[in-house]
Amino acid sequence: MPNQHEPELERRERGAQGGGGEARRQRQHQQGKLLARERIELLLDRGSFEEFDQLVEHRAQAFGLDEQRIPGDGVVAGYGRIDGRTVFVFAQDFTVLGGTLSEANAAKICKLMDQAVQVGAPVVGLNDSGGARIQEGVASLGGYADIFLRNTLASGVVPQISAILGPCAGGAVYSPAITDFVLMVNHTAHMFVTGPEVIKQVTHEEVSKEDLGGARTHNQTSGVAHFLADDDAHCLALIRELLSFLPSNNLDDPPLRATSDAADRAEAGLDTLVPEASDQAYDIRDAIRGVADEGYFFEVQELFAPNLVIGFCRLNGRSVAVVANQPLHLAGVLDINASVKGARFVRFCDAFNLPLLTFEDVPGFLPGTQQEWGGIIRHGAKLLYAFAEATVPKLTVITRKAYGGAYCVMASKHLRTDLNLAWPTAELAVMGAEAAVKVVYRREIEAAEDPAAMQKQRAEEFRRQFASPFPAAELGYVDAVIRPRETRARLIRALEMLQGKRQAMPKKKHGNIPL
Repeated sequence: MPNQHEPELERRERGAQGGGGEARRQRQHQQGKLLARERIELLLDRGSFEEFDQLVEHRAQAFGLDEQRIPGDGVVAGYGRIDGRTVFVFAQDFTVLGGTLSEANAAKICKLMDQAVQVGAPVVGLNDSGGARIQEGVASLGGYADIFLRNTLASGVVPQISAILGPCAGGAVYSPAITDFVLMVNHTAHMFVTGPEVIKQVTHEEVSKEDLGGARTHNQTSGVAHFLADDDAHCLALIRELLSFLPSNNLDDPPLRATSDAADRAEAGLDTLVPEASDQAYDIRDAIRGVADEGYFFEVQELFAPNLVIGFCRLNGRSVAVVANQPLHLAGVLDINASVKGARFVRFCDAFNLPLLTFEDVPGFLPGTQQEWGGIIRHGAKLLYAFAEATVPKLTVITRKAYGGAYCVMASKHLRTDLNLAWPTAELAVMGAEAAVKVVYRREIEAAEDPAAMQKQRAEEFRRQFASPFPAAELGYVDAVIRPRETRARLIRALEMLQGKRQAMPKKKHGNIPL
């Protein structure tokens, strides 16, 4: 005998799965966007999604909302698997009241985040929303604050990833901003605190939505976003790839992946990577790929502050986080944006047990009034603080320049780095030879019959005496000077040795990073 309640259940399920109706669903597709449930299906392993709170409805009565009740209330929430590992996910449904946040669907998201922290699984938020539901007033704003609190409490406990797949404005932007990684889809995703119309009214500036808060703007100019995706499917594939490098929580180790790349592989091309002339550029990513399993490097924030490269690779199957100066851009100097970019990444990796591998070729900090007035001292100190604070295994390879305070900042031996290697091309000094002799031998050079020849002679002497890895090796600041081709094997052996590393910080509530 059929259950008399089944028709009602089926009706409610159809209501939830139908979202805001066929017309709105078609409009979403016409805009090049997938539906909320389609996104979840693409993100998770096939058939693994378990939804909860599917039948939740808002409780508001004003402004006609009592006649606009749709099961699920604009957010699809639940858990599933990515590569067999549990992941919690919520997806805002723009077809239901513009995906706006209500008191009811905010509670769904908070429930999901609380459960994720309890079981130790990542949280992925798929954002596509018109913002707070105006008709609910402060109740919807309170929902945002409830989510912000969960983001903060979960920070450093489980990885949090935000995908921006449509609009994300006003208070909605601050939840993604607290999370660990932000991905945006080109041309369809937008983030801003205040939109173009408000800006025009207040500051009289005219700016398009795309220029103000589009995906490329936040990937290249502001640094708010970490990945630029071509479309929804590409964005979801990037999330899967990113999670493959990360542990599920702060108590787990990163996942291992089988590799056929020999641990003792010698990469002969590294021997000639660094040009003989110290003012010639090269791509530091060639060094990273030269040591990585299968030569694969997954770069993060590629378009922002390109003078510093960050991302993930694997060494003998183990996930490793990479921070590297990039001689191709601004000679690899550290500036405000690069310092902030590196500091946030280092702190994330330290929170989630990811070993840090630093490739160093840095001539110093970028000079200039804009940098000084912009607070390069404070911002550079963030990167210094992050490396010093990190207790995960830390490995540094000095490929060429390691000058001045930037030498100290880039995971030097003095910051508790476990293994510091240098290639024979490394130059460790307070400053470059040409600049140094102008200070040390200024009077002698000025008094010489041929000042230019004297300066060149003294620079060569300085370079031989100081601009090499050997004085630092004699002091123990460099653990070994190695042939570049040996780098992969040396790093892998060091990581194996450091697997049991345990290092604690002095007891305190938390430090005061120079924000």
